[in-house]
Amino acid sequence: MRYFPRLFATLLLTCLSTFACAEKLLIVTEPWAPYVYLEDGQAKGIDYEVTVEVFKRLGVEVDWQFLPWKRCLAMIDQGLADGILDIFQTEERDRYLYYPDEPLSEVAFVLFYANARPHPVERLEDLAGLTIGTSPGYTYSTAFNESSRFKREPAPTHEANFGKLQRGRIDLLITDRRVGRFLASELGLAQDVSELPLVVNSQHQYLAIRRNAGKDSLAQRFAEELRRFKREPAYAALNARYASMGDKFPTTVEQQESGTP
Repeated sequence: MRYFPRLFATLLLTCLSTFACAEKLLIVTEPWAPYVYLEDGQAKGIDYEVTVEVFKRLGVEVDWQFLPWKRCLAMIDQGLADGILDIFQTEERDRYLYYPDEPLSEVAFVLFYANARPHPVERLEDLAGLTIGTSPGYTYSTAFNESSRFKREPAPTHEANFGKLQRGRIDLLITDRRVGRFLASELGLAQDVSELPLVVNSQHQYLAIRRNAGKDSLAQRFAEELRRFKREPAYAALNARYASMGDKFPTTVEQQESGTP
């Protein structure tokens, strides 16, 4: 009988170790500054840092991989990753991803142009005959994605899109407002490019968990802890630190494109 406590302790530690292993995640994402990015090999960004803090509070260990977006989606589809950061929710993706009911952030897709080659655009119909730089695997809006009035030309990176815009190889590029402003500033193009007031679409970004990964309840636990964190001064301070990064553009009046989801 004197061996029973030792046996019980061993079994308890084994169970705890198994649980800990089950709570280790591989999360993939694409650099998408200022939401998530790498600087001198160190991961940063408002959504990245919020996610790290929430998982820390939940006691979940995370391994990160930064990859092109299409590769991120492929790894989720093939069951090679447990979660994906800063993804939009769509009906198709609901089939293989669990989404927390609390988003990390909201993006606003706008169009950027080179100041030397302005294109006045007030609605999508005004893009007729133009070539718009896009990013592979990104979902903008049904109206934008399916329009036959203009050409969509993908580039391997967001930086490449700005290079093509500067050289006149595309007429406009579409990206999130904060991402575009941040990159233009980082690339030294803040005085050479501008954004149009038209908002093609606005969407929430999430940390989504792959279905059938044995972590079905994690998305809801993440949402609950994220809501708690958002009410704390630490979240406000973190958000304020990133709020104005790359924001050297004049404030414009937003115009939401009608008929987009």
